[in-house]
Amino acid sequence: MRSDTVTKGKQQAPHRSLFNALGLTKEEMDRPLVGIVSSYNEIVPGHMNLDKIVNAVKQGVAMAGGTPIVFPAIAVCDGIAMGHIGMKYSLVTRDLIADSTESMALAHQFDALVMVPNCDKNVPGLLMAAARINVPTIFVSGGPMLAGRVQGKKTSLSSMFEAVGANAAGGLSDEGLLEFENKTCPTCGSCSGMYTANSMNCLTEVLGMGLGGNGTIPAVYSERIRLAKRAGMKVMELLEKGIRPRDIMTEKAVLNALTVDMALGCSTNSMLHLPAIAHEIGMDFEIDFANGISEKTPNLCHLAPAGPTYMEDLNEAGGVYAVMKELDKLGLLHTDCMTVTGKTVGENIRHAVNLNPEVIRPIENPYSKTGGLAVLKGNLAPDGSVVKRSAVVEEMLVHEGPARVFECEEDAIEAIKGGKIVAGDVVVIRYEGPKGGPGMREMLNPTSAIAGMGLGSSVALITDGRFSGASRGASIGHVSPEAAVGGPIALVEEGDIIKINIPELSLELDVSDEILEERRKSWKPREPKVTTGYLARYAAMVTSGNRGAVLEIPKNNA
Repeated sequence: MRSDTVTKGKQQAPHRSLFNALGLTKEEMDRPLVGIVSSYNEIVPGHMNLDKIVNAVKQGVAMAGGTPIVFPAIAVCDGIAMGHIGMKYSLVTRDLIADSTESMALAHQFDALVMVPNCDKNVPGLLMAAARINVPTIFVSGGPMLAGRVQGKKTSLSSMFEAVGANAAGGLSDEGLLEFENKTCPTCGSCSGMYTANSMNCLTEVLGMGLGGNGTIPAVYSERIRLAKRAGMKVMELLEKGIRPRDIMTEKAVLNALTVDMALGCSTNSMLHLPAIAHEIGMDFEIDFANGISEKTPNLCHLAPAGPTYMEDLNEAGGVYAVMKELDKLGLLHTDCMTVTGKTVGENIRHAVNLNPEVIRPIENPYSKTGGLAVLKGNLAPDGSVVKRSAVVEEMLVHEGPARVFECEEDAIEAIKGGKIVAGDVVVIRYEGPKGGPGMREMLNPTSAIAGMGLGSSVALITDGRFSGASRGASIGHVSPEAAVGGPIALVEEGDIIKINIPELSLELDVSDEILEERRKSWKPREPKVTTGYLARYAAMVTSGNRGAVLEIPKNNA
């Protein structure tokens, strides 16, 4: 066992003395040491219940003969961080989480790990760490929040942000806004729609790193405590069998994840995180993969914000396995992939049943014959951009209009709420990419303001930043190359015509090559917005959105 390095032999007497200081007995030191990575804190609603999940995992590990030892991982609540400097620190925590977990796990020589995340960056960050560390590992999340209810209708966080826009436009009273505020987020858990946290938790099941139900069982259900105990026991089985993350997270597993992503209509942020996870296993992930997979993968689910159903509904309908079972009818999955159950994907989903064809459409009756995400390219995004096609109204799938150019998110929000954006406009927000932000902020505030102002079916938004999973509408993000490195989005001028054609996967600036070249000659890089601390180091090392915003040592410093 790896832990023998710190628990066995005379040379390890000093190490054992420190384990003694922890209160561990000889019997505990003789057992496998299982690190439990806890993302518990008291600031993120999706994490406030993780202490209970962690305790259940500890019981499971101990019941199966292991010694559970807890250490922490940080977490940012994207909703609380939204719309201010805090959002610069959201995506960047993914790499902090991966790096710190790698450091803790290898420094202390754990034999196995149980990852207990829930919200947006913790899941991919810990998946990245799992691939690096490569000891037997299983995931068990905190689970989704139950939907809120306002005036008899289910709601979620996207409804709350849009209510702010509706109030600004005079379509919702102050009293109505207060009702949304008090009723939208009724329980602990990751926000109740198919936002980034729930997207990634669902994909842990598809990747094979989480047990069935990990992505969908609500946070407040006792079933999730039982799931956590089973995960604790199961990791000991993985250790006994020698099944490791890189045995599970293979190229085929990543392609499975992208396929199910298309069927579920996941957050566009999955197109940042899947490439980053693939990078850790040595897979060359081109975001163009998405279009090839989307072309043959039907979109089967319209969970909020794309539709009126929520994670609790998906859970009752049969969960992720039921979606996978539908896709397998078309032979779209690699069913021979190993999973943490000790069984293959095919064995896991063999008995899955779709219990609600309104929540999970059968393959014979999909919402669309193509998947929920699309990668658009053109002279405005030569390296690609990403849109959640399943959340775009039909009339906006093809659109052209004048560019309304803003150098940051705040200026765009001021213009939208000030009534300066009109039907037909294409809002361009630039210098918000991984380097330019830095940190690639989410644009939920402007997309929600557009929807709340009644412009969701007539105004598009394009950015080198990214979108929350709660965003809907013709919201095109991850435009690469970004403005900060001189990408074409930096050359757009007020009034330029932008042409969007999602069915043809095209994003074009209707300006001649000659004019663009003249503009490029006069373009100059901007001074960095941040020059000290972690964000400055991040900006120096981060790659573009189309590569998953992974960190690399700059070549001139190598």
